[in-house]
Amino acid sequence: MGALDFLSDYFTISTPRKKRKPMQTVEIKVKMDCDGCERRVKNSVSNMKGAKSVDVNRKQSRVTVTGYVEPNKVLKKVQSTGKKAEFWPYVPYNLVAYPYVAQAYDKKAPAGYVKNVVQALPSPNAPDEKFTTMFSDENPNACSIM
Repeated sequence: MGALDFLSDYFTISTPRKKRKPMQTVEIKVKMDCDGCERRVKNSVSNMKGAKSVDVNRKQSRVTVTGYVEPNKVLKKVQSTGKKAEFWPYVPYNLVAYPYVAQAYDKKAPAGYVKNVVQALPSPNAPDEKFTTMFSDENPNACSIM
């Protein structure tokens, strides 16, 4: 059997396989005013090749597309409907160390969300921060040997 397997490797005809796109979720911010706008955006994106599910939330101005799609193509498809669209710029409130920093806080953001910006202040769980507070007088769990 080993000889047949060895020879079959030389005589098989294989076509190069296309690399499949990874399954991903793309979130886009789109301003939608009425049911017609919502329907138009949903229909344009759901007709895309590879789109498995499309969720439109008009209250948050958010479109979520899940499937084997490229984010830039989804954005272009939504923009082709005539609506102003951009990638979802917000993250949940509890994932940001300092949500009320001037750059992160946005009045237009949906409830429970803040802008996704790089934090200027260090994270409280950063290693440098832990070392400086380890011997602090304000820390009740600080080293008592000092």
